[in-house]
Amino acid sequence: MVLLKECTMAFAGTIAFALLFSVPKRYYPWCGAIGAAGWLVYRLALQTGNRMLAAFLATVLVIILSRLCAVRERCPVTIFMVSGLFPLVPGVGIYWTIYELVMENMEGAISRGTAALQDAIAIVIGIIVVFELPQKLFSVARRK
Repeated sequence: MVLLKECTMAFAGTIAFALLFSVPKRYYPWCGAIGAAGWLVYRLALQTGNRMLAAFLATVLVIILSRLCAVRERCPVTIFMVSGLFPLVPGVGIYWTIYELVMENMEGAISRGTAALQDAIAIVIGIIVVFELPQKLFSVARRK
């Protein structure tokens, strides 16, 4: 039940982020579904105990779905990619890192900062890995 709520919030948050970036309205359902799918994979993969792996796997899914939707809808992949990655971005980790620094808790800041940096690195690696795949793999999604 909690996971369903989180995925619903990821769906809504992704659409809100798409709205912020002036994504055309007809793409909102795709953006929301991609963000929710990424969050679902992230939460399920977190059960392995490896945050970097969870962020990497979720990013790979988001980028693959973004590339498929971009080919299907004949539009730039960034429309789906940027908004779809929104739920995975370690913004709260960065916030708590700064908070710990302000509170002069260096141990906490290092711990939280390292986790946020690891998440960011996993996201970047996931993006690079999927963008190295040839475009022909995604042409199956082309609309007839």
